[in-house]
Order: sequence, then structure tokens, then C-alpha cells
Amino acid sequence: MQSRIAKSFIVAMLFATTATAEVPSVAVDIAPVHSLVAQVMGDLGAPTLIVPQGASPHSHAMRPSEARALSEAGLVVWVGEDLEPWLETPIRNLGQSARVLTLSEVPGTVQFEMREDAVFSMEEDTEHHDGDTDHDGHDDHAEHDDQADHDDHESHDDHDDHADHDDHEAHDDHKGHVHEGADPHLWLDPENGRVWLAAIAEALAYSDPENADVYRANAEAGIVALVALEARIVADLASVQDMRFVVLHDAYRYFEERFGLSALGAISKGDATDPSAARVAALRDEMRSAGVTCILSQPQFNASLIDAVTEGRNVGLAVLDPLGVDLEPGPDLYGALLQGLADGLRNCK
Repeated sequence: MQSRIAKSFIVAMLFATTATAEVPSVAVDIAPVHSLVAQVMGDLGAPTLIVPQGASPHSHAMRPSEARALSEAGLVVWVGEDLEPWLETPIRNLGQSARVLTLSEVPGTVQFEMREDAVFSMEEDTEHHDGDTDHDGHDDHAEHDDQADHDDHESHDDHDDHADHDDHEAHDDHKGHVHEGADPHLWLDPENGRVWLAAIAEALAYSDPENADVYRANAEAGIVALVALEARIVADLASVQDMRFVVLHDAYRYFEERFGLSALGAISKGDATDPSAARVAALRDEMRSAGVTCILSQPQFNASLIDAVTEGRNVGLAVLDPLGVDLEPGPDLYGALLQGLADGLRNCK
């Protein structure tokens, strides 16, 4: 009797191991995208976050554990090169078995150009374009554009070059980055979040057909939740639709455009770039005439920059983090991040 029980237990364990092995290992770049992937995977598995909380996605240097997670992933989900230029080469060096979903290339993704002037123009506030819509289905996005060329790629041993980064300080990554060209903060538009949930489900379904229905159902549930969240945020922001505000740097445009908000301009051109005296003067004059009542800043902001444009006037300050650094990574982070932006704006008067 005990022998039969033992055999049954062993068979059950083998079956469980086999079922679990079918779920692909997934590596994800930033916490907001990690949250969307976690929603779609649900109870089937958990994605690995490559860029840890507190590190900059613009110039992060992977630790050995992060490089290993990337090299061993069956599916990699990332925003794209405009946000993480350093990640392009490691992704190109992945083996043929790895599939890559570049979210900025998913059809239907709303994208904007960066606004570089101190004072934003009305034309800049209305110009946008969707992601490439010439693709048939999601398979084109689940594989990297250069997937067919992986035979010529170098082995995963290249990731050993990152072994010296154990002592890397996360916040040092913020030094020296200036956005140019496409605005990479695409996740701050919940419409993009909904489009991406569906794309993530299809990428996972391709890699794991047995659980395809689960991924699609989880994505649909996430989409429904985002629709409800967007409606709540619209109601929350009704009282500040006419509020004029400036930002420390141009990081919130997707949120502004989706919810009908109007930023006057940006103090700095980049998130770690001090503005010129001429830029400060131009923005300061425009703020005075426009009656700006709020400045949107980010964690570890430079108080002296804000003082320079306010000239001691009583202007509200909201510290908003577009990456959700203070939030717990997981399926709930994305919704909490968007709601946090709305709460900060509503309370900055």
C-alpha cells in the first residue's frame, strides 16, 4: 500500500514538474511592464524584473543575476531602444529559442515625440502617431526583428562582462541622460497598457499554447480593470482640467494627453540635465503670465531648479514617479502607478 502511494506521489510530482516547465521563463525590463506581464501570467508563473526599482532604465548596468535571467528567458518583454538603448545589444545576442516582444512596435501603440522647448507649443500638444500597423497579427512583435540572424550572434558568455557591477548603485544610473526623438514613457497612457496586455497574452500563448486561454482571459480581465480605472481617473481629474502646471522634465506627456491635461513647459530638457539660464528665464516669464499653480517633480528633485523658476512665489509641488519606485513590483503596480499620478495632480493646487 505504501509503495503504491509512493509511486503515485512520484508520478504526481513528475506531472507537476512537466506542467510547470511548459510555462516560459519571462524577463521584463521595467516595473510597470513587469506588472502587466504578471497580470497576464497570473498563477502560472512570475516574470523576472531586469531593471530593479530605483535604477534608471536609460543606462542601467545589469548585475550578473539580471544578465543571467535575461539570457535564460524564453520570452523577453521590453519597451524598446528609445527607453533602454543599452539593452539592445544583449537582446540581439540572445539565442534562437528566445522570443522578444518590443512593446513600442506593437500595432495601436500611441507614441509622441519629446517636447524639447522650455515652453510647449500647442502643435506639440496635439501631434502623435500610432505604432506600426502594417503587421498581420502579434507574431511579428513576439519575435525580434533580427531573430532570423541569431545564428551569427555571440554566445551568452558575453553577459559575463557585467560581473563587475555587483556594487552598482541604482540611483547613479540617472546621471547624464537627455531624451531626444521619441518620447519613451509610453506606459503612462492606459490605452497603451490595454493594447500591450493583449500583445503580451498572444506572445505567451505562442510560447505556451496549452495555457493560451488562461493568458487571454487574464489579459481581458486586466483590460476591463484598466477601463474602469481610466473612468475613475477621469472623474478624479475633473476638478483640475484647467490647472496650468510645469514639469521638472517631460516625462508625463502620455498621461497628460490621455486625460486632457495641459502642461505649460519643462524646467529641464532631460532628467539629469541642468537647464540654461535662458531656458529658466523663458519658462519663468511664461509661468508668471499663465498663472501656473503647480510643478510636477520627481524623486530626488533639484530644489534649486524649482526655486529658480518660482522666484519664491507660492506654487504647489507634486512629487510624481513615472516608474513607481516606491511601489511593490507585481500585478497591482501598474494601476497603483496611474492612480498615484492622478492623486498627485489633484492635490497639487
